[in-house]
Amino acid sequence: MGAGRETLTAGGLHHVEVWVPDLAAARRAWGWLLGELGWTPYQDWPAGRSWRHGPTYLVLEESPALAGRVHDRLAPGLNHLAFHAGPPTAVDRLVAAAPEHGWALLFPDRHPHAGGPDSYAAYLTDNQGYEVELVASFG
Repeated sequence: MGAGRETLTAGGLHHVEVWVPDLAAARRAWGWLLGELGWTPYQDWPAGRSWRHGPTYLVLEESPALAGRVHDRLAPGLNHLAFHAGPPTAVDRLVAAAPEHGWALLFPDRHPHAGGPDSYAAYLTDNQGYEVELVASFG
């Protein structure tokens, strides 16, 4: 069908837009992670950047309408985005490389089972306080 022409399902996620206080820092951290997860650059403009994965895209924007300059994942609103990351070895590889790209491991004392004994995932936070969960798949 070609890029942007995938079969769409009602109720499927179209896009997520995340406002960030420092677009350059977000592009470095998120650009690396999204690229590793198979997302491709989609749109680019002075105040933002987006990446696409199938019919879904993710926007990072440093909007001039920002009401504040600090994200708090523990406040009401977005806590984290969770991504399928492949097998446990892929999660481990991403965790090992993450610090050099602006990400830190959350809950290191419980990693990789911070989500419970039946989960294998990594919880990372970038230098602006945004959290992602990288979920391993089995099989």
